Amino acid sequence: MFRLSVPTIASVLLLTAVCAGGAQVAHAQRGASTDAGVAGTTNTAATTDATALPRGLSEFERPKAFTAFSASLAALRDTLVTRAQETLGVKYKLGGTSPSIGFDCSALVRHVLSSIDIMVPRTSREQARAGREIPKDRSAMQPGDLLTFGSRGRVSHVGIYVGDGRFIHASTSQRRVVETSLDNPHSSLVRQWQGVRRVVDDSLVASRFSQLIGAVHTLR
Repeated sequence: MFRLSVPTIASVLLLTAVCAGGAQVAHAQRGASTDAGVAGTTNTAATTDATALPRGLSEFERPKAFTAFSASLAALRDTLVTRAQETLGVKYKLGGTSPSIGFDCSALVRHVLSSIDIMVPRTSREQARAGREIPKDRSAMQPGDLLTFGSRGRVSHVGIYVGDGRFIHASTSQRRVVETSLDNPHSSLVRQWQGVRRVVDDSLVASRFSQLIGAVHTLR
């Protein structure tokens, strides 16, 4: 089955936004000065919300691009969750790095993230320093965040948060990739939950958008 890559999806979204922004510019230039003033006021507010967007977009392009930017970030997280779910049932294998051989916890995380062109270190200890720290608070967590586990300050396990208080990981006790709830107070692993790391955020998408915007403006 043909599958669009995440960078391709982001490119389509941004190209649509930029083209729509160009149409808005032309329409505004043909409009009356009063209408242009109202449009300028509206778009200024949208620009304030779109501070994460890269430079190079006109005031008319930014609102549409901001919508595409937000949709792209959500699509990236959704794709990561889907990739993680596709590994459910794969056997646990210490040192394993592929679905055919099996995964250990950190190899699973690396495999899933690499599928959307995000590279992280190989071991759980190193992955516990990847990205940026997020409060250990469900309201602050997003699908795609990494959850770290261990004891006495030492990280020994890592998983991928998929939303609704659940995470996917290569379980040493169940000997396969499983989905586990953080709400299980009897789980020794849950009791060892140490922290949250975010590797999929607006800066990542902004970087990809910046590259695409440069290409789009070169073609204009």
